[in-house]
Amino acid sequence: MNPRLTKNQQRTICSQLGRFRLQLLYKASIHGFTGAAFHQRCDNRSPTVSVGYNNSGYVFGGYTKQPFSQSGQYVNDDQAFLFTFSGEKLLKYPVTGPGYAVRMVANCGPYFGEDFVLVNGSQAVVYSNPGNYYNFPAAQIHGNNFSLTECEVYQVEETREAELERPWRTVIWDFQKRKELIESIKSYKPTVSSVTQARVLLIGPVGAGKSSFFNSVNSVFRGHVTSQAISGSSTTSLTTQFRTYSVKDGRGGKPLPLILCDTMGLEESKGVGLDIDDMSSILKGHLPDCYQFNPSAPLYPEAHGYHRSPGLKDKIHCVAYVIDACKISIMPKGLEEKLDSIRRKVNLMGIPQLVLFTKVDEACPLVKEDVTNIYKSGYIKDMMQEVSSRLGVPLSCVVPVKNYSEELELDTNCDILLLSAIIQMLRFVDNYFDELSDRMRHMQTKEQI
Repeated sequence: MNPRLTKNQQRTICSQLGRFRLQLLYKASIHGFTGAAFHQRCDNRSPTVSVGYNNSGYVFGGYTKQPFSQSGQYVNDDQAFLFTFSGEKLLKYPVTGPGYAVRMVANCGPYFGEDFVLVNGSQAVVYSNPGNYYNFPAAQIHGNNFSLTECEVYQVEETREAELERPWRTVIWDFQKRKELIESIKSYKPTVSSVTQARVLLIGPVGAGKSSFFNSVNSVFRGHVTSQAISGSSTTSLTTQFRTYSVKDGRGGKPLPLILCDTMGLEESKGVGLDIDDMSSILKGHLPDCYQFNPSAPLYPEAHGYHRSPGLKDKIHCVAYVIDACKISIMPKGLEEKLDSIRRKVNLMGIPQLVLFTKVDEACPLVKEDVTNIYKSGYIKDMMQEVSSRLGVPLSCVVPVKNYSEELELDTNCDILLLSAIIQMLRFVDNYFDELSDRMRHMQTKEQI
């Protein structure tokens, strides 16, 4: 019995629920478009995702955590929702009357409130009457095509991530290692005398954790959790300016040899989020600190504070893409295309690139249980390989981190992941300066010839 729901669609639905997988219980084309066939296969199974398909190409349905029955009663479910796919994107319509979320009707398929039914009255049709307990635009959810070509019901099953026999990267998890990493960062000096601080640009989608990464690194050196850069949960970028953050060694301490540059978040649609045309100006060092981004118009040389003749110290020496581990499998195509366009610009300028893989604890229960399991998680390794493939960077350039988000106190193991990421950045910065020196020597040799 093969599911009609594609792997990507299954991942997209599961991303709304947590670390789960879908197990197909009922397929109307095989078991019958009848209430009896549905209840025989699905009663007392929960949670479930019910999916309808029509010949207009719509894929739509509903989720409930409550088990189905034939009692005739309404049941309460404050987590129930209806959904439809718009391309690869999932549109959700949450229940507005939780006490009437699902009704248990014997001669029908999945029955959501008095609003939405798949296999209505044992017929291959949809019943659709929004506004009682769910609000949804009927034309958007199924295109007003009420004839079903297929109906499927999946059970939502929790997955236990595979624990690898041995870690695939070696990490020493102790306080002494943390101390060594801190000292190594504090004593770092760029190989070019005109540059005192390495400049690393953070780029990523809205909500991936760019500002949180700076806050987390800053916290390690402050000795307690801090929140200097604006961060949080939002569908649009909370960072609206180009900011350059210098990490200090303790309260009132000396700046470290590192500047983290934060940008406006990338968004899928055109005309919103970070403008791709601003990227060259950022990489070349033209943007002043606190420059206010304008998604509808790129930076122009007449702008206040524009650096007309930036030096090597003003340029970007390394680019770090910040990617949410929970969302890599459902990254919209438009966003992937924007990242690819940026990557090609960065490549042309010879700037090293790495990926900061954030929210690894939210993506994998094994890591949530203990962050030292990061390189024992088969799931995290698979996701890191996927981001490596999607962004076109080697797996060795993908570094997992866990930002501080809800904690009030520092954790040695989280610190080690964060500090290890900074060490990788500084190594990549060295690569940039080495490549620059090699090019200079090559040019001098050609002139002498």
